[in-house]
Amino acid sequence: MGILNVTPDSFSDGGRYARPDVALDRAAVLVAEGAAIIDVGGESTRPGAAAVTDTEESDRVLPVIERIARTLDVTISIDTSKPGVMAAATAAGASLVNDVNALRAPGARAWAASAGVGVCLMHMQGEPRTMQHNPVYTDVLAEVCEFLETERAACLAAGITPQAIALDPGIGFGKGLDHNMTLLNGLARIAALGAPVLLGVSRKSLIGRILGRPTDERLYGGLGLAALAVTFGARIIRTHDVRPTRDVIDMVSAVLYGPPR
Repeated sequence: MGILNVTPDSFSDGGRYARPDVALDRAAVLVAEGAAIIDVGGESTRPGAAAVTDTEESDRVLPVIERIARTLDVTISIDTSKPGVMAAATAAGASLVNDVNALRAPGARAWAASAGVGVCLMHMQGEPRTMQHNPVYTDVLAEVCEFLETERAACLAAGITPQAIALDPGIGFGKGLDHNMTLLNGLARIAALGAPVLLGVSRKSLIGRILGRPTDERLYGGLGLAALAVTFGARIIRTHDVRPTRDVIDMVSAVLYGPPR
């Protein structure tokens, strides 16, 4: 899953792809490098980021999604928690909703069931503006697993098909460094919940904390985590750096499951 932020304030690439023509060019590069999914986001979820309105978010993402849908043969994901933006984005060409709020907004589950879209449910303690203000858990792995199981069950009860649901433990979303390490070490347990696991660690602060690297020097740390994640059962890796991540995934998959034929 290639990341395409069309925001002015995302932590790694804010402002770089805000223009629809530039965003389309970037999407084409991501597809050429091996992305199977393009994840378009119009509202930053970095810690402390300002909220935006439905209209502002839609104005950012819809022209980009429409152009990608017309031009490229790739699955399009909309990274949003707003049901109105979800509906507009799928009408424009998206077929997957990647929601950091796990479809808990009023009406989101019912809409997703009626629309027949794929969904990714992510765990987050708190909300993006305050989530890193002293997050506390008794047993982070057990609590994240319980949350994901509960939200998946709620989606199934709303009529979303099992095959349409992926799960994301939410690395860096309301978690300290020790929490993130525990979740990464426990990915096999999360994968055992029975739904594909999506993992997003690309350029995140936990890599900087461990390696002492600034944002633009975290590629190798992210590749190490991608290899670990695939080995432990993750099936979707969300990344800014598609080509090297795709190489890592293909090599690990060849060892685990045999080379492509």
